[in-house]
Amino acid sequence: MIRVGIIGTNWITDRLLDAAKLVKNFELTAVYSRTDEKAKEFARKYGVENTFTNLEEMALSPLIDAVYIATPNSYHAEQAILFLQNGKHVLCEKPLAANAKEVSEMIECAKQHHVLLMEAMKSTLVPNFKVIQNNLHKIGPIRKFFSSYCQYSSRYDKYKEGIVLNAFNPVYANGALMDLGTYCLYPLIALFKEPVHIKATSIMLQSGVDGEGSVLLQYEDKEAVVMYSKISNSYLPSEIQGEKGSMIIDKLHSPERVEICYHDGRIEQLTAEQPYPVMYYEVKEFIDLIEQGRTESEINSYENSYKTMQVMDEVRRQIGLVYSSDHK
Repeated sequence: MIRVGIIGTNWITDRLLDAAKLVKNFELTAVYSRTDEKAKEFARKYGVENTFTNLEEMALSPLIDAVYIATPNSYHAEQAILFLQNGKHVLCEKPLAANAKEVSEMIECAKQHHVLLMEAMKSTLVPNFKVIQNNLHKIGPIRKFFSSYCQYSSRYDKYKEGIVLNAFNPVYANGALMDLGTYCLYPLIALFKEPVHIKATSIMLQSGVDGEGSVLLQYEDKEAVVMYSKISNSYLPSEIQGEKGSMIIDKLHSPERVEICYHDGRIEQLTAEQPYPVMYYEVKEFIDLIEQGRTESEINSYENSYKTMQVMDEVRRQIGLVYSSDHK
């Protein structure tokens, strides 16, 4: 069994743990929270005895082999490095850190201590992402990539009432790009690597984060258009256009349906079965890699995480989105 501790007791942790129940050799053995009461409350829900309120103690503990980090983005690098330095494998929620410099430091630490670091980007590990990768050749030379993830946030209602929650607080390296834009950009980088030119626009909120944005990414032989928002909804699918046809993906952040529409009118259904919850596949990848003694995922690789964050850094530079961690 791989004994896993969790850092961050929010809804995303609940969702991951529900999926992890189905992963062979995953064992939840410890819970961290800033308060003892909350740690014990969360641990009871999952039948876990070991709780921590001190991260240094947890990092030194022989009770865990790995951790899942689901704290605000601004804490990711510091917390991940602490556990990597103590020989613990780290599965860290997306985005991996607040900027590319932090990502680089995390990667170097993982390499130095010969442990696994993996970004918990769920979309690139589901079976239907493999379907996308394996069938791109059918649509001929690719000319355009389009992805949209616009989801009105319930927290925006609070924001309009004058209550700035974490999702719209720059202190935690948050905003639309970091929360939703990354789901559009990471698969793009995984499929086509980094672009040669980036042009970004955004609607900035008074709190200092972006409410929504658009990015045009130019490649030598294709272009990508990415849209994301936490202050409006979109119901458009994503699309990869080639000279022979277009691949239609229902939602790139969690692909469930994939088809190709050819120029002659034919439609080829490509959808693969995904019998497990969407977060199952990232947990399974993480556990499998540890069991195999590997320290990097081929799909959610160091390069993909770093290059994606470099693109996001440039987008932030262009729209004027600054975090305190940028100056460290």
